[in-house]
Amino acid sequence: MVNVLIAGASGRMGRRIGYMVHEHKDLQVAGGFELPDNPNVGKDLGDLGGYGSIGVNVSPDLEEIIANGDVIIDFTFHEATMKIARLAAKHNKAMVIGTTGLSQENLEELAALAENFPCVQAPNMAVGVNVLFKVARKMAAILGDAYDIEIVEAHHRMKKDAPSGTALKLGEMVAEGVDRKLEEVGVYSRHGIIGERTDQEIGIQTIRAGDIVGEHTVYFAGAGERLEITHRAHSRDNFARGAALAAAWVVGKGNGMHTMFDVLGLQDF
Repeated sequence: MVNVLIAGASGRMGRRIGYMVHEHKDLQVAGGFELPDNPNVGKDLGDLGGYGSIGVNVSPDLEEIIANGDVIIDFTFHEATMKIARLAAKHNKAMVIGTTGLSQENLEELAALAENFPCVQAPNMAVGVNVLFKVARKMAAILGDAYDIEIVEAHHRMKKDAPSGTALKLGEMVAEGVDRKLEEVGVYSRHGIIGERTDQEIGIQTIRAGDIVGEHTVYFAGAGERLEITHRAHSRDNFARGAALAAAWVVGKGNGMHTMFDVLGLQDF
C-alpha cells in the first residue's frame, strides 16, 4: 500500500484528492498538512473529505509527518510547491505536482531537485485533458499553416494565474504541431486597433467568471470551415482522480521528472 501525504489537505482540491486516494485500492491517506493558522489543523482528514474518520489529522508542518508518506500530492501555490519540493528532495520522497503558475525558474529548480526523487509534474492531471493535448498537436500537424489556431480557456473567478497552465500547454502542443515556438508566436490579449492577424500567431484568451471548474477550446479556423475541440471539467474529481493515478504510478520509479503522458502511456501517441 502506498502512503500518501496531501498538501493543502483541507482545501477544495485537497479534500477531493483525499477522497480519491481513499477510494484507490493501492493507496491510503497517511497525512495531510496546512499552514499553522489554518482553522482545520487538528481535524480528521476523512471527516473533512467526506469519507469518514480515518484517525489521521491535518498537520501544521510537513516535516513532522513526512516520514509517514511515500509520495506527496501538491496542488497548492507555486511558492509553497517549491518549499515542499525542497523538503521532498531532502527526504527522498516522491511527488505529484498539479500546481499551475510555475515560472521557468521554478521548473528549472524543480528539475534539479528531482534528481533526488521521482516527480510527476503536469499542468492538468485529468485523463481527458491529456488526451486533448495529444489530439490537438496531431490536428495542428495535419491542418498546418492553412488554419488559424486560437485557444480560449474559462475558469472560476478565484483562479489566480492566467492563462491557465492547461491553456499554455495546449499552446505549446499545437505550436509543436506546426513547427513554431509558443514564446515567439503567442498572443494573449487583443484590444483597440491591432491590425490584421498574422499567419503565425497562436491566440490564447482568458475568461474568469463565477464557479466555472475549467473549460478549454482549441479553434482551427480555415477558409470556409472551422474545427473546434473542447474539454469541459464538470467537477474537480477528474483532476483528483488523475493525481491518485499518478501517485500510485510514481512510487518506485526512477528519480527525475515525469509527466501524465508517462502515467497514462501516451508518450508515443
